[in-house]
Amino acid sequence: MPAFHTLATARPEGHAPGRPDSPGGPESPGPDSSGRPDSSGGLGRPDRARLTELRLSAFAGHRSTRVPLGPLTLLTGPSGCGKSSALRAYEALARLGGGAGLGEVFPDPAGCVPERARPDAQRRRGFRIGCTADGPEGPVSLDVAVQAEPELRVVGERLAAGPLVLLETALRDPGRRAVQAAWHNGGSSPVTRAPLPDDRLGTALLPLRVAGKTDGQRRVLAAAEQMVVALRSVFACDPRPGSMRVPTPAGTGRLLRGCGNLADVLWRTRTECGRRHGLLVETVRTGCAGAVADVLAEPVGEGMLRAVLDRGDGTRTGFERLGDGELRYTALALVLLTGPGVLEVDPAGEVPAALQTLTVLADGLDRGLDPSQRAGLLRLAARMCERGHIRLTAAVSDASWAGEVPGARVVDLSP
Repeated sequence: MPAFHTLATARPEGHAPGRPDSPGGPESPGPDSSGRPDSSGGLGRPDRARLTELRLSAFAGHRSTRVPLGPLTLLTGPSGCGKSSALRAYEALARLGGGAGLGEVFPDPAGCVPERARPDAQRRRGFRIGCTADGPEGPVSLDVAVQAEPELRVVGERLAAGPLVLLETALRDPGRRAVQAAWHNGGSSPVTRAPLPDDRLGTALLPLRVAGKTDGQRRVLAAAEQMVVALRSVFACDPRPGSMRVPTPAGTGRLLRGCGNLADVLWRTRTECGRRHGLLVETVRTGCAGAVADVLAEPVGEGMLRAVLDRGDGTRTGFERLGDGELRYTALALVLLTGPGVLEVDPAGEVPAALQTLTVLADGLDRGLDPSQRAGLLRLAARMCERGHIRLTAAVSDASWAGEVPGARVVDLSP
């Protein structure tokens, strides 16, 4: 499997690239193809917006890294090759797409700057990340340049559909907390110019600034909506076995990324969808030791719940007795079998759920799992991802075992 991080990011003719170790303008998207199978199995544009590529132009240990994304993508490579940082960049883009501020998304921005990056004449250093989203509007690319030092701010952003730049921003006056934005108009004036905040993603703000009166403006809005929808429905999951062994308060809401409130979620989902709960029990049965007749939660007093395995003979085994691998396996199976209404995600409420795709990000998917558990979990992921409403991008320490599962795309980030 080739290493993708050595591929250079393409630039359009006439674009003067900034230094790769300074927070200059974002790099131009590379070419993409719109002739992918759609959800109905034919060739054409898909009806669900989803990311098809992640670009880490200069981020942490990555330089000119391109990560192709499919319904089921496994990032592999030795420790330190950048698997976790790739997932961190993906999650950061998702949060920015949801309207979060830079300070909230990057609490330690200096840690995102490539280690050997040298400051420019103004002592500025930063990083660049981007992605491509495919959907009804065809491939749409987004590239963002962030200044981390001396202060955190967006210094450049580009939203494009092929060669057509739909939105471009640049920092013109470092003394102002704003970037100068220009977006495609398509009317008598080719572009509209206005300032935008330098602590937010401009693409997420376009619906509030673009009138949609011309064909060009409507195209900008449609492309921005596709990108935001593709980004927003993301659930970053890293089950913590220790937190799953202790009782949790009832009614705490949706499943958290550490899955510490799994008992509360089981209390809810067991009665809401019998078919999916049956699939969960079937999956847990193959990944946990001993007989498993049911997976449920039971009250333990004072409004608290604990998760248990019903052994079918009157015995109930509390999750506090299960191994780390059994707990992680069960939590990840529950995540793959549920959706935005159960998981702690913020989907685009203005778009029907049938046109959205939930993307699960899992760092260390195979951590603590034995061979049968990881194979069973991957088969479940392939089964769920094939339906189109869920996607999984995960980091694994070794993907040599993944070739047995159809549909799994392995991306080797080895140097």
